[in-house]
Amino acid sequence: MLTGLAGLPALSALAQEQGSWPSGAIRIIVPFAPGGSTDAVARLAAPGLQQALGVPIVVENRSGAAGSLGTDAVAKARPDGQTWLLTFDSHAVLPALVPQLPFDLRRDLAPVTLIGGAPYVVACKPDKPYRTMADVVSAAKARPDGVSFASTGNGTLGHLAMVLLASRAGVRLQHLPYRGGGLAVNDAVAGHVEIMIGSAALLAPQVAGGTLRPLMQLGLERLPALAQVPTAEESGFPGLRAEAWWGVFAPARTPAPVVARFHEAFTTAFREERVARQITEAQQARLVLADSDELGRFLDREVETWGKVVRENRIQAD
Repeated sequence: MLTGLAGLPALSALAQEQGSWPSGAIRIIVPFAPGGSTDAVARLAAPGLQQALGVPIVVENRSGAAGSLGTDAVAKARPDGQTWLLTFDSHAVLPALVPQLPFDLRRDLAPVTLIGGAPYVVACKPDKPYRTMADVVSAAKARPDGVSFASTGNGTLGHLAMVLLASRAGVRLQHLPYRGGGLAVNDAVAGHVEIMIGSAALLAPQVAGGTLRPLMQLGLERLPALAQVPTAEESGFPGLRAEAWWGVFAPARTPAPVVARFHEAFTTAFREERVARQITEAQQARLVLADSDELGRFLDREVETWGKVVRENRIQAD
């Protein structure tokens, strides 16, 4: 009898904590530099979340080590619903990419929602001598390691897709990893790199404005806004597909009712007409807004698929 009653104070405290949530400003940690698509997605969500939850929403950028620094901060945060992680596709690659990772993706972080995704796109400054990926391959064959490509970070799916592409084409490309999408785009627009790979969401403004020329997209089929741009399959790389994705995670042991309420508020924020249009039209991404179980299954598949590419090519974090 006494054994059964011993846990009641703790359970009562937990119930009170859940009932008073949120108790103050909520932090959404983005483990990349400002200016990239992950940062943009977080800032799109913030106003709607603030309205739904009635507290300030603070987007905090903590970049470094392929996203593991910011992710570690969330993994070690109190599971009280005040700290959340909004991250990118490289999240699934961390176990293979970063030796002695200080956290476990599944043990220390709880999936919340898979927001959506957008195919990767290869692009260049319009005055570069490339109009197709065949042009890039020809240049790389003529100048081994002379053609550089920027990515939004070491171990992102864009980087790994280019590794696979170079291997299949029998060429060597010089990889220039950036700590965030905004920095990579700036150098691509300035012409400091030959080509870059980034999500359609990241590159959409530059493509629409004519400051970057798209050469290839890595989705299953052509995006409506890039109807003239061939897929990797059409460019001679069968089966090569890479889609950026964004997901939300919480510290493990965050109470399930808190996770459910945050998921509901997040979904409501992204279904607001202006925000949904910004994601699907302006950024050429597709909204999924899946639940925690679906995100968990999706993450397992991504870890297996892309972790294999990292290990086989001996790719390491910066």
